[in-house]
Amino acid sequence: MPEPGSADQAPTTAAAAGDRLLTLDAAHAWHPYSAAGSADPLYPVRAAAGCEIELVDGRRLIDGMASWWCVIHGYNHPRLNQAAAEQLGRMAHVMFGGLTHAPAVDLIERLVHLTPAPLTRVFLCDSGSVAVEVAMKMALQYQQAAGRPRRTRFLSLRGGYHGDTLHAMSVCDPVTGMHRLFDGLLPQQVFAPRPAAAFGAPCPPAAIAACAELIASHRDELAAVILEPIVQGAGGMHFYSADYLAQVRALCDVHDVLLIADEIATGFGRTGRLFACEHAGIAPDLMTVGKALTGGYLTLAATLTTANVAATIASAAPGVFMHGPTFMGNPLACAIANASIDLLLATDWSANIARIEAALRAGLAPCQGLSGVVDVRVLGAIGVVELAQPVPMPLVQKLFVDHGVWVRPFGRLIYLMPPYIISRVQLQRLTDVVCVVVNGLSAQRP
Repeated sequence: MPEPGSADQAPTTAAAAGDRLLTLDAAHAWHPYSAAGSADPLYPVRAAAGCEIELVDGRRLIDGMASWWCVIHGYNHPRLNQAAAEQLGRMAHVMFGGLTHAPAVDLIERLVHLTPAPLTRVFLCDSGSVAVEVAMKMALQYQQAAGRPRRTRFLSLRGGYHGDTLHAMSVCDPVTGMHRLFDGLLPQQVFAPRPAAAFGAPCPPAAIAACAELIASHRDELAAVILEPIVQGAGGMHFYSADYLAQVRALCDVHDVLLIADEIATGFGRTGRLFACEHAGIAPDLMTVGKALTGGYLTLAATLTTANVAATIASAAPGVFMHGPTFMGNPLACAIANASIDLLLATDWSANIARIEAALRAGLAPCQGLSGVVDVRVLGAIGVVELAQPVPMPLVQKLFVDHGVWVRPFGRLIYLMPPYIISRVQLQRLTDVVCVVVNGLSAQRP
């Protein structure tokens, strides 16, 4: 990658290009959840198409992560490329303050149509964390406008994750989460135990009792309950009972507390339903969506709420919702999101997710019973192998790359959340390699 005006200095080989990229990266880049200048291995990417990532050295990796769960249609999709090119020919961006445009309005119409019926107001924003911040601010401003200014806290679930911005961090698990460094600086929220009732099982009274007691005892303080419906993602890939979710909805109704459903990771089909709330047949008062919204092309998210919440916020000073991102309703991102949603709905996506689920169940089953394996679980297009000990990341990452797959474990979890277009052969290869790597780790244990 030559400096401007110095084409004669361009690297002549793939190895030289990769080395130069890594040298510059080490000198200046700061990667997610890493130390600046970290010596952890990096793998330079040249291109990506379908379900494969091509490294600068020519190796191709089957992607089991969908780039942190967002690239549901795979990379370099011609329909999404076309949507981006067509929108670029019209306008890449225009402010959403005082102006509107078809890509945003069309997207809002789609989201209202697809999500639970009470959600009729859509606030477009930049990312999943920001969508959570927006939902929390809406809940706080709603309570202020409703004449309940003491309702400033949130109840969340242990094992939950809702983002890395300041208020979102406060509702992530305070013990096992990633933000303990900031404990003394964050608002102090209320935390219910992680749901013990497993997905597919009923939730008996004892399993909801602690949450019920906390909601009841803190009702005059709570602006809202916030949770990830059915699947707790980055907090541990925990799947819990739809009956638990339905009972939380009922508790919120009894105590007049808002319910925020964080569907950033679960929205758009990942769990086998278009939105995870559908497993419980409930509608939240606020919902956040993101990640898969644009098929991984551009960052975009949305917070949806009800007419009642919107009207209540508008009924009291200052009479407006106090948030306004610069890139809100970006036309390019909205156009791609529209194409992504249309692409998903044009397929038998439900049957496709069932296909992936069956392959993950069969492919990861050999890990069950291996030494050091705590659990193997699958839901929709999510497959998880939970280990007893933390994954030795540099070693395991290299093993996966050497086997031709891209899998990015965290904590004690090796998991797969592949693009929806993944083929049977590619999926088999992913699960085979996971089994090989887990078996190798098991063999190393005393």
